[in-house]
Amino acid sequence: MSGFIGKLVRKKYIDISNVTDTKLNRVLNTFDLTALGIGSTLGAGIYVVAGQVAKEKAGPAVVLSFFIAAVASVLAGLCYAEFGARVPKTGSAYVYSYVTVGEFIAFIIGWNLILEYVIGTASVARAWSSYFDSLINKTIQHFFEDNMPMNVGGLSPYPDFFAFGITLLLTCILAIGVKESSTFNNIFTGVNLLVVIYVIVCGAFKADTHNWSLTRNEIGNTTVYGKGGFMPYGFSGMMAGAATCFYAFVGFDCIATTGEEAKNPQKAIPISIVVSLFTIFLAYTGMSIILTLMWPYYDLDSDAPLPEVFHDVGWDVAKYVIAVGAVCGLSTSLLGAMFPLPRVIYAMASDGLVFRFLSTVSKRFQTPLIATFISGLLAGVMAMLFDLQELVDMMSIGTLLAYTLVAVCVLILRYKVKCFSFKHKVEVYIEDGDDQHDTSSKSHLLGNTSKKKENTSGYLKKMFLRDANQKTPTIETEKITEYNIAIIVLLIVILSLILVVAEESISDSKPWAIVLALIFAIAIFVMVYSIWVQPENQDPIHFKVPLLPFLPVISIFINIYLMMKLSTATWIRFAVWMAVGFAIYFGYGIRNSSEGKSGQSVPLLEETSDHED
Repeated sequence: MSGFIGKLVRKKYIDISNVTDTKLNRVLNTFDLTALGIGSTLGAGIYVVAGQVAKEKAGPAVVLSFFIAAVASVLAGLCYAEFGARVPKTGSAYVYSYVTVGEFIAFIIGWNLILEYVIGTASVARAWSSYFDSLINKTIQHFFEDNMPMNVGGLSPYPDFFAFGITLLLTCILAIGVKESSTFNNIFTGVNLLVVIYVIVCGAFKADTHNWSLTRNEIGNTTVYGKGGFMPYGFSGMMAGAATCFYAFVGFDCIATTGEEAKNPQKAIPISIVVSLFTIFLAYTGMSIILTLMWPYYDLDSDAPLPEVFHDVGWDVAKYVIAVGAVCGLSTSLLGAMFPLPRVIYAMASDGLVFRFLSTVSKRFQTPLIATFISGLLAGVMAMLFDLQELVDMMSIGTLLAYTLVAVCVLILRYKVKCFSFKHKVEVYIEDGDDQHDTSSKSHLLGNTSKKKENTSGYLKKMFLRDANQKTPTIETEKITEYNIAIIVLLIVILSLILVVAEESISDSKPWAIVLALIFAIAIFVMVYSIWVQPENQDPIHFKVPLLPFLPVISIFINIYLMMKLSTATWIRFAVWMAVGFAIYFGYGIRNSSEGKSGQSVPLLEETSDHED
C-alpha cells in the first residue's frame, strides 16, 4: 500500500537549466498570446449564451451573472499566470500540478482539461452551426429533423453534420502550424472586437431602462419567465446563470498551454492572461447590458439574440454586421478551444500517463499531429451528437475543478521549502549563490529536528503567530500550510453545500443554515489566517498572485460553489468521464509513467545526496 501511494504522489522533476528546451516551434509573442486568449473566449458567450441565460435563468441580472463568472475567472487567471511564469512548459494546469502535488492529481486535472477542451470545441462548433442556421431561417435544422431525427434523451434532436465539418476544417488548420493558426486568429479576433464595439455603441441609442423593471403582468402573468424586475428568477437563478456564464470565460487558459511555443513565456504568459481577461470582461458586461436594455429578456431569441433584437428595433443593417462578427468570433473561439487540446494530450502522452504514440510531433509542421487529428475527430463527433446546453454544463464542471486545483497548487507552492526538485536533491536546501554546504546551513533551512517533540502550545504558536525572524519556510511551516489547505478545501465544500441547499429550500430551515454557514466561514477565515502568518518561499519569478493566501482561497470557494450549482445529470456524466479516465490511468499510466520508469519517485525531502538519475 505504501508503494502504491508513493506512485500516486510522485512528482515531475523540473530541470531549471533546460526548462525552455522543446521540440515545438517558439514563434508566438505577447500580442499573439493575448489575441489567442481573447479570440478563444470571446465567441459563443456573447452571440449565444448571453441570450439563453437572460431568457431562461437570470433575466437582466445576467449582467451580475457575467460579473460573478468574471471574478471567478480573473482569480483563476492570476493563479494560472503565476504558474505560467514558474513553469513555461506545454500542458497548462496538468504540468503545474504534476510538479507540485503529484501524479494522480495531475492526471485528474489533465483528464478534466481534455474534457474541457473537447466539449469547448464541440459546443462552439454547435453554436457556430446554430448561429449560421438561424441566419438562413433554420434550413439545416428543418432538413435534418425531417430526414434524420434522433429521439434520444440528452442528445441533439438531429445529427449536426455541419458542426462536424467545421471542426474537421479547423483541425486541419491547426495541424499545418502554430504560426499560421495564430495569424488566422489575430485577424478574426480584430474583426470580432470591432463588431462588439459597434453593437455596444449603436445599441446604446436604442436602450430602454424600463426593460430592467418589467412587471409580471407585462411578461404574461406566468411563472415560466419569473416574477419580472431586474432579478426575475431570484438570487438563485442569478447564481445558476453565473455557473453557466462561467462557460463564456473558459478559454483564456489556452494561453498557459503555449509554454513551449511562446518566445518569452515567463513574461508573455502572465501579461497575456491578465490583459485578455480584462478585455473579455468589458466586452461581456457591455454586451449583456445592451442586450437586456434593448429588448425584454423573456422575448429574446435563444439561438441568435443579437441580430433578432436589432431587427425588432428596426435596425436591420446591424444584422449583417453582427453576422460578420459572430462568424469571426465563433471561428476564433473554436480555434482557441481546439488549440490547447492536442497540447495537453501531447504533454500527458510524453509523460506516459496516456498512450505514448499521442506524443508524436511532426518534423515538417512541428505540431503534435496525431493528438491534433484524434482530438479534432472526438470533438467533431460530440458536436454532431450533443445539444449545446448539455455540452456547456458538462464542460463547466471540469473547468471549475481544474481551476480549483490550480489555486490549491499555488497555495502549496508558495509556502514550500523549495518549489521544484532538481537533479541532485540535496541542492533543494541550499540557497542560490550560497556556497556554504555545511550542516548548520542545512539545519537552518530544514528547521531544528530536535523540535519534533515540541508540545501542542508551541505548535499552536507557530500556527497563529508570525515569527519576524523566520524569512523562509521550514519543513514544519510547510506541513502546517498543507494541512490547513486540506482543511480549508473540506470546509469550503461543506459551506457551499449548505448555501446551495438553503437557496433551494422552501422550508423554515434557512436561519439554521445561516448560522451553520457563519460558523464554517469563521473556521475558514481562521485557517486562512494561519496560512498567512507562515513564511513564504522567496524564489524570484516574473509574476506572483497578490494578496496571498486570500485571493486563491476566494477563487477556490467561488469555483466549488459554482460546481454545486450544476445539475445532477451533469455530475452523472462527469462521473462517467472520470471512470473512463481512471481505467486508463490504473490500466496503463501508472505502469508507464516516465517518472516511475526513471526511478525518481523518492520523496523530495529524503536524504539523497548520492542519488544518481
